Amino acid sequence: MDILLACLGLLFMFMGLIGSFLPILPGPPLSWIGLLLLYLTNAVPDDWTFLLVTLAIALLVFALDYIIPAIGTKRFGGTKAGMIGTSIGLLVGILAPIPGGIIIGPFVGALIGELINKADSQTALKAAFGSFLGFITGTFLKFIVAIIYFGLFINMFWEYKNIIF
Repeated sequence: MDILLACLGLLFMFMGLIGSFLPILPGPPLSWIGLLLLYLTNAVPDDWTFLLVTLAIALLVFALDYIIPAIGTKRFGGTKAGMIGTSIGLLVGILAPIPGGIIIGPFVGALIGELINKADSQTALKAAFGSFLGFITGTFLKFIVAIIYFGLFINMFWEYKNIIF
């Protein structure tokens, strides 16, 4: 059972890393579930303080991921259309075979979203930049948390690998 929990935990870790870039997957909470699954094994001793602190961080970053792009968009004069355009642009950028699409897509999506929302080109460009900056900041935070959680997972797994297997 420990091997199954550890493998599922590793799967959740990878989904958390992917989720730090894809808006449809909640990256930090998925990474935290990976940590939880490892701690649920009989091999790893319970540390509920560690799990509660990491859960609080995961939920905080998850919430900030919705707040930061909105702040960036509003600060640069954008609208909800720019934020929606950013998300659509990210998905297109990931799926399109364009180098750097994951970075170019959100910016172009925000720009198109603002232009569709009848903003003039200067205002749309400024709002697109704000939305893009907020998106990149949120993504960076999610990725950093996912990487740290992955490192914690690997460290704990390595320490107890002989007991797990």
